[in-house]
Amino acid sequence: MELKQLEQNIGYTFKNKELLENALTHTSYAYEHNKESNEKLEFLGDSILEFISSKYLYSKYINLKEGEMTKVRATVVCEESLHKIAKMHNFGDFLYLGKSEKKTGGNSRPAILADSVEAIIAAIYLDGGIEEAEKFIVKNLENEIKQATKNVGNKDYKTVLQEKLQENGEVKIEYDIISETGPDHNKHFEAQVKCNNKILAKGEGKSKKDAQMHAAKNALEKLR
Repeated sequence: MELKQLEQNIGYTFKNKELLENALTHTSYAYEHNKESNEKLEFLGDSILEFISSKYLYSKYINLKEGEMTKVRATVVCEESLHKIAKMHNFGDFLYLGKSEKKTGGNSRPAILADSVEAIIAAIYLDGGIEEAEKFIVKNLENEIKQATKNVGNKDYKTVLQEKLQENGEVKIEYDIISETGPDHNKHFEAQVKCNNKILAKGEGKSKKDAQMHAAKNALEKLR
């Protein structure tokens, strides 16, 4: 598909089309075609995303305390939210993937799609400035932020799971990191949660904490 369709989807037209192409270039494709991957853009986009979301929370939700803002930001700036954005704009249709990555469904893999959103954010910033990047971030995350602020006082998934599993007495709950991939600036973790040595569910995330939380969430969904 032509990239101008993606530009229409995200509501931004690039002056430098090479930036957009770079943002969509996965390491597998870059290796096969001797091109630069989107990893450096991901690195920059991650920082921009954290800054803009922090700024938005600071100015928009003046009643939130520092700890509450941190919790909301962590809930929103995560693989799950970024994956939703990528799916909403059909990023998977435009990714440049290597042959094996394409065969194994890389264009629908949450981690790859989430990374591409961060890369697009950086590309928009480099092409059009911080205001354009901010427009994209706020437009795509404000509903997620609004929802997260409503739940800011609620217990996290690990706490809820622990309480549910211990309703009928003490049980042994363990979280294990079963895989760790990616470069230092862009790690990806997979975790599993066990109850009395029985695996309940697995989860993925960009930090060990996110992966464990996602595993707890998936376990709760199964139990329900």
